[in-house]
Amino acid sequence: MSRSEGGAPQDLGVGDYSADASARLRARSLWRDGNFLTMWSGQALAQLGSQVTELAIPVLAVLLLQASELELGFLNAAGVAAFLVVGLPAGAWIDRMRKRHVMIWADAVRALALAALPLLWWLGALEMWHLYAVALVVGVATVFFDVSYQSIIPSLVRGEQIAEANGKLEATRELANIAGPAAGGWLVAVLSAPFAILATVGTYLASFVALLMTRDEEEPRAADDRGPILREIGEGLRWVFGNGLLRRIVGTTASSNLFATVSFTLLPLFLLRELGLSPEVMGIIFSLGAIGGLAGAMATPHIVRRIGEARAIPVSAIAFSAIALMLPLAAVMPSIALGLLVVHGFVSSFTVLIYNITQVTFRQRITPRRLLGRMNASVRFCVWGVMPIAALLSGALGSWLGVVPTMWIGAAGQVLSAAFVVLGPFWRMRELPDAEPARTTGS
Repeated sequence: MSRSEGGAPQDLGVGDYSADASARLRARSLWRDGNFLTMWSGQALAQLGSQVTELAIPVLAVLLLQASELELGFLNAAGVAAFLVVGLPAGAWIDRMRKRHVMIWADAVRALALAALPLLWWLGALEMWHLYAVALVVGVATVFFDVSYQSIIPSLVRGEQIAEANGKLEATRELANIAGPAAGGWLVAVLSAPFAILATVGTYLASFVALLMTRDEEEPRAADDRGPILREIGEGLRWVFGNGLLRRIVGTTASSNLFATVSFTLLPLFLLRELGLSPEVMGIIFSLGAIGGLAGAMATPHIVRRIGEARAIPVSAIAFSAIALMLPLAAVMPSIALGLLVVHGFVSSFTVLIYNITQVTFRQRITPRRLLGRMNASVRFCVWGVMPIAALLSGALGSWLGVVPTMWIGAAGQVLSAAFVVLGPFWRMRELPDAEPARTTGS
């Protein structure tokens, strides 16, 4: 497995390279790959825009449409319901198509759907059900985009560059997490939440153009390599759950997402109403916290080299699970609430990035190309499919118990979520395997 800090990839667990080897690696660096850079630049803008909307839509719901706890639960559930409803068949369909083309269409759909919100607001017709509908459409498009996005890298770069590409993409995501919320808070304050959403529309269109200009080496699967859709879905699920390490990773990720969604569904109400913060301050908190994600992306090669790729997974899981307790603690200590929220965001983002880069690269490395879409869709179905259920549960708990008690329930559940990988075999290993030769793919 190779990693990068924006320069030459480094082979983990191996001694220093010779000068000639280092020169060869620098020559192959993705910084010199114009095709990858084209796709990367489009994704950087799209990630920035999506962060603006992730702040603008909840602010629009809470401050302009006076959404209740239950309505926020419905809104959050609508945004991620597609991963539960169409996540599995999407993976099988995507494995039959060219993933770049799927991403192009998904960008177009997301831009058109989001553009409807400022238009409806300007006409004085915007209601909560419009937000639900747009969130649902954008969520479906995002399912297809994200599964393709996680599966396209092996057709854009060489095998030894996959980790470097993932590191760059995750670092860009975190840069967007830093700049996006602050920019979103400023745009909401200056333009109002509905028109701030137009910024995201523009970035999705930029991603659309960048993908049109990107070249890939992928060929659609031959017709004789396609089976009934249910059988192909089953093949993807068997690949994921037939691997003991993947099963444990999916267990921790799914349970963590379940309880994190319980907390984060009500986060806008927690920050804007319970703590009395403004949208601008809310955006600044998210941005400062997200600096940890960028630091995590940069630090991952060093941490993995120091403690080993396999051990990085339980270590990071312990950290991002335990730090979840700081979020509801902010309500108990209002005098230092701002500092607690920033520390929570920083440590959480830092450790989640270590976990994500390590486990996503492992998944991509061991999975045959013909199964990449179904593997990623199967994982997403499990780890994101719990989120609409959690969002509805959060809305119900918030209406029954209140916002702060619901946040404590979410935090306690996140602490327990690390058990799948903490109690697993990761401690006995240093590096994760490159393949699973004992298994067949069914082809």
